[in-house]
Amino acid sequence: MASKTPVPDRAEHNAFFPSDYSLGQYVPPRTDFDGAQHEQVSSGPRKILMIATDERYLPVEGDKFFSTGNHPVETLVPLMHLLGAGYEVDVATPSGNLAKLELWAMPAEDENVRAAYEQLLEKLQQPKDLAQVVRSELGPDSEYAAVFVPGGHGAMIDIPYSQAVGDALAWALDNDRWIISLCHGPAALLAARDNDGRSLFDGYSVCAFPDALDEGANVEIGYIPGKLKWLLAKRLEEAGVRVVNDDMSGMVHQDRKLLTGDSPLASNALGRLAVEAMAGDAGKG
Repeated sequence: MASKTPVPDRAEHNAFFPSDYSLGQYVPPRTDFDGAQHEQVSSGPRKILMIATDERYLPVEGDKFFSTGNHPVETLVPLMHLLGAGYEVDVATPSGNLAKLELWAMPAEDENVRAAYEQLLEKLQQPKDLAQVVRSELGPDSEYAAVFVPGGHGAMIDIPYSQAVGDALAWALDNDRWIISLCHGPAALLAARDNDGRSLFDGYSVCAFPDALDEGANVEIGYIPGKLKWLLAKRLEEAGVRVVNDDMSGMVHQDRKLLTGDSPLASNALGRLAVEAMAGDAGKG
């Protein structure tokens, strides 16, 4: 039987990758991606601004670190649908440094995901500086139709505390653009607050990764090397954001122009939902 002991990351003291057992449970060889034959966007903004974490190490209890990043399925599968509909994708990170990926979660036999990774690799390795994007590319006439924040525990490291992330999401709300996220990606919503500290998403509802797994099974099977120092759904609820799921089933959810999914299982459905929902704003040809 595969080990449930987290695997040491040789690049950092007391940092760990998921156990072999947990990867066997959570990383199937193929995704449920079923093609991206969508009508092409022909008018209106035609770009997607993906905000990726550029951090690798998430502190957990016991003075340990989880070696994480952006989950490749949660990053690439939604984008495959948006690319299939004719949108262009730009990648930005809070520092302008390369986006970090959990390559241990790459589905080994999924040629479509691998092709999307190769297509976007240069942008992932040479992303834009998000603060510069906010200053120079976001406004009422911006080319961006949506902001996309992928999942992966890495979204809990720097994204919730980034002023630039908060500014980008505030822009999307103010300019009637779409916001797409899944799994731990909705941690980004915590960055968007008004001058009084109130969440700009107070009163919204979302899907997100369930706290029960991060408190229990993810530790028990060695996916993470210890309990998290804070829990995503709990923190969202404290900010006035209602989390509509309590398990991981592939659920997706729409509240106004905020589109969310609960886990990697929701990646394909979220991509389809995004293309379909955004079609109402864009001409198709």
